[in-house]
Amino acid sequence: MLAKVLIADDEINQLELLSFNLKKAGFEVVSASDGQQAMAAIEDRRPDIAVLDWMMPHLSGIELCRLLRSRNETRYLPVIILSARGEEGDRTLGLDTGADDYMTKPFSPRELVSRVKALLRRSKPASMSDVLEFEDLRLFPSRVEVYRGNVLVPLGPKEFHLLSILIERPGQVFSRAQLLDLVWGHGVYVEERTVDAVSYTHL
Repeated sequence: MLAKVLIADDEINQLELLSFNLKKAGFEVVSASDGQQAMAAIEDRRPDIAVLDWMMPHLSGIELCRLLRSRNETRYLPVIILSARGEEGDRTLGLDTGADDYMTKPFSPRELVSRVKALLRRSKPASMSDVLEFEDLRLFPSRVEVYRGNVLVPLGPKEFHLLSILIERPGQVFSRAQLLDLVWGHGVYVEERTVDAVSYTHL
């Protein structure tokens, strides 16, 4: 599975150039031309890393980075800020806002590709598998995504957690009560049949 890069820049020529080079380097690329489009794409496509231009209409890269850091689901998304602002104070502001890296324009597309690769290596959880597989199912824990063949299966967080437990322990038999404790936690009252509903709604 290709790593997915979200790149947002209101300069279309720059956006196309960087997108081309990232695709050439083997990444799946999602592009946006303003901050609001970028936020919508992040929520919908769940990229592995976001590359954001500072100056964009509707929502700047700095504002978007701040928003991403305020949300649990995107708090740890790696972010690179691109900007023509090269002063130390600007770089400091970008990094203090939550960006993991800051690149001053102009720069070479090859350098961006190298920085994306390096940041993905650093941010990859050491204990998290890239993919869990069982028959025709593939789970991507870092994205909370499940594919059956090449088709994305829409699962909620509890469904994903339950499926992960079952795939990580092939052949192990669980009671409904055990699964409820593992997924919902001890002391939480949930009907035991809820496990059945979660298991079979989408799969």
